[in-house]
Amino acid sequence: MGFGNPVRSDDGIGCYVIQELKDSLGNNDEVTILDMGTSAFEVLYQLKGHDRILIVDAVINTGEPSGTLYKVPAKEVMKAPQEDPMVFLHSLKWDQALSYAKRILADAYPEDIQVYLIAVDNTRLEIELSEKVKEAGDKVVQLMLDDLTATNE
Repeated sequence: MGFGNPVRSDDGIGCYVIQELKDSLGNNDEVTILDMGTSAFEVLYQLKGHDRILIVDAVINTGEPSGTLYKVPAKEVMKAPQEDPMVFLHSLKWDQALSYAKRILADAYPEDIQVYLIAVDNTRLEIELSEKVKEAGDKVVQLMLDDLTATNE
């Protein structure tokens, strides 16, 4: 699953990674590749039936240089669900959606969810990725392809 807004410069890195994976893998019945854009609530519907999930997104204000790559288990970045009935679903972020999904799906929630985060500085209204962020995205693509190859061996 790739998240981001491709018209907000480096925030679109998740969408870029997903497109590169689609180009590399073509039609593959064993791997579901999803460009989630900014629709985090859809996470709830897409997790069910998968044993393993890889997520890629931009992260801002890390204090690290743009293009810095992080890989963390989803449980490390999930935000606790809010009990407030006024939580608006269209403002839900994927990290919150994962928490809701864990609660809703219970035993059907995939236990192996890894998150690749790429530090970004530029989220201006532009369609181009910065070179450092694009390089980090290419590295994530390769890491994911390597991971898929190792899993299938």
